[in-house]
Amino acid sequence: MQPDHCALGIDLGGTKIEAVLLAGDGRETWRQRVATPAGDYGATVAVLAALVARARTTGPAPFSIGVGTPGAVAASGLMKNCNSTCLNGMPLQADLEIAFGQAVVLANDANCLALSEATDGAGAGAEVVFAAILGTGAGAGIAVHGRVLQGPHRLAGEWGHNPLPWAEAGRDPVFDCYCGQRGCIETLVSGSGLARDHEHVTGQTLTGEAIVHGAATGDAACRATLDRHARRLAQALAAVINLLDPDVIVLGGGLSRLPHLYEQVPALWGQWVFGAGSDPVRTRLLPARHGDASGVRGAAWLGRATGTKATAALR
Repeated sequence: MQPDHCALGIDLGGTKIEAVLLAGDGRETWRQRVATPAGDYGATVAVLAALVARARTTGPAPFSIGVGTPGAVAASGLMKNCNSTCLNGMPLQADLEIAFGQAVVLANDANCLALSEATDGAGAGAEVVFAAILGTGAGAGIAVHGRVLQGPHRLAGEWGHNPLPWAEAGRDPVFDCYCGQRGCIETLVSGSGLARDHEHVTGQTLTGEAIVHGAATGDAACRATLDRHARRLAQALAAVINLLDPDVIVLGGGLSRLPHLYEQVPALWGQWVFGAGSDPVRTRLLPARHGDASGVRGAAWLGRATGTKATAALR
């Protein structure tokens, strides 16, 4: 890889698409954010192609392209497990390579977050980093010694589609999940899950932002919703610690901006971490150092690391 090789990263989210162009030394040279066409696969591909075309007018070409997606590429080449369900069953990588005219590296968006934060973020230098996105859904990625784990089914880190550990009937609702199961962690700890739980308990339909604002201004019901969310997140992450024993757990996504999580969750999770009574939990819970930009930076790093030869071959 040439030291001046540029890399374009794209984060394909459920509500927004963000693109960033990085110089060879990691400096950001261009960025743009647009809305995701809701439920429209063809329009999504067209928007992505337009972003790539704009990036090509702003800096040196060619550049590698990495795309973080809310799911994974199955062995068939078709997308699976996307909470943006219009992507499921579609040949996204093949369609993007046609639209862009070059090779594209696709990865789960949480894997991109894990790679970014393990490379030069909150988990830099750590042996094991678990990175969770608390946004529209609740996905996660795992980086070990700076390398992302994927597995033969591309399921490594799919923590959000397990049941909430230590759930209690009558205290923790069992909601239907888009994946076809019920009671998934994602349905309770994601941003949409936070709003769903508040409505379930209070009958009020509020956005996550409104709930946070209400709690800050003294609304007891909103405060109780945030407390339930923090407890459930602590339970869910305690199970991760019991399984992976990560050095660092990094949070990304909209809910990662809630400062109380970084005090409240570690104060709670020792109740469920095996042996925590005699050996205090040393896993650190940290916000993504690169904030909302971390996933898109990880996509760029991934594309640059693995896409250069294929890019040149297609060109």
